[in-house]
Amino acid sequence: MCEMKVCVLYSGGKDSNLALLKANEEFEVSCLVTISPKSEESAIFHYPNTELVKLQSESLGIPLITETCSDDEESSLKALYEALRKAKELYCVEGVVTGAIRSTYQATRFQRICDDLELWCFNPLWLRDEISILREALNVGFEIVFVRVAGLDKSMLGKKLTEEIARKFAEMQSYVNPAGEGGEYETLVLDMPLFRKKLKILESEIFGKDYDATLIIRKAELVEK
Repeated sequence: MCEMKVCVLYSGGKDSNLALLKANEEFEVSCLVTISPKSEESAIFHYPNTELVKLQSESLGIPLITETCSDDEESSLKALYEALRKAKELYCVEGVVTGAIRSTYQATRFQRICDDLELWCFNPLWLRDEISILREALNVGFEIVFVRVAGLDKSMLGKKLTEEIARKFAEMQSYVNPAGEGGEYETLVLDMPLFRKKLKILESEIFGKDYDATLIIRKAELVEK
């Protein structure tokens, strides 16, 4: 029996990488799809350092389809439609995998685009406990750094996610989404089980103020694990 061919909506962060890992166990992952918005004001897509997905794609050995968009919903969804149309045409994908956890705003819009293109939509992290997601990523060997904060202290930028930080997020979950899905933080995965090489940050710079800041990575490379 042939495996279903899928593409993965891929930001380079922890959720899309964990969704990729799970999809790889069940399907043939034919390509990655990355949408790059104009700024962190995007309500739908991950913003910081999306250009680094090219290195992650190289490390994974999986082809990458990219589209750029403005921050508004109409432009974002138009870019997503075009990227998924290309994935279907070029790689014959039958389904789309996302890292959505609880955002019905994202999930309903992704589903609508998939329906329009007659693609199946799979959300392996949907309604999972957020702390369990962080711990699973750590337990299977993810190396994750914080690249954006909004509401959390900017001293977190560039730091790696640890079990201690996961515990702190658990204590804060009455007012902070532990997975960052409310925009509290965004991440970049430097290493995970499917990477053949890991990312190494060579040059970076922090922009913003105490509780609203972004780590912009100026230079990175792939190195042996």
